[in-house]
Amino acid sequence: MARGYNRVIIMGNLARDPDVRFTPSKQKVARITVAIGRQWKNKTSGELQSHTDFVTVSAWNYVADICDRYLKKGRPVLVEGRLSVRDFDDAKTGQHRWVTEVVADNIVLLGSPRRDDEGMPSDSEPGFGNARMHSDAVSGGDMGSLREEEGFEDEFPLDFSEMGGTEGPGDVQIPF
Repeated sequence: MARGYNRVIIMGNLARDPDVRFTPSKQKVARITVAIGRQWKNKTSGELQSHTDFVTVSAWNYVADICDRYLKKGRPVLVEGRLSVRDFDDAKTGQHRWVTEVVADNIVLLGSPRRDDEGMPSDSEPGFGNARMHSDAVSGGDMGSLREEEGFEDEFPLDFSEMGGTEGPGDVQIPF
């Protein structure tokens, strides 16, 4: 059989809070639903029409931890993963069912957190402003500590000139 290619990238808003559980073997799994809206103009009537697709996403282990810690209903996310189709016999009804879902390899948090009246992240959303929110973010080091300092509202782009210790404009010392 020839090797195929299965890659999915979706972007939308969370339709509900993540459902986080543990398997009997103590693996963390999170199930989220991403609402993806689209609009088009009806060719015959000229009316603007819209439709929302609700895509089920499952995330395992570290990516599930990101979902559990930082995702809430309405939060915009970008999900990278693969499409999975499986079937099973429903124990309650006895019917044979098919499930199609995205298995997430990476989840990127988009947008800014909600802010309170003073412009600071609200206490109900812990961890925002922290560079370690992305599942592919580098933990520790000087870059993470710079982003945690007050005044860094956006996570990217990081201005390397503020890091100091560079040879010239645009030159960055790599420690290896």
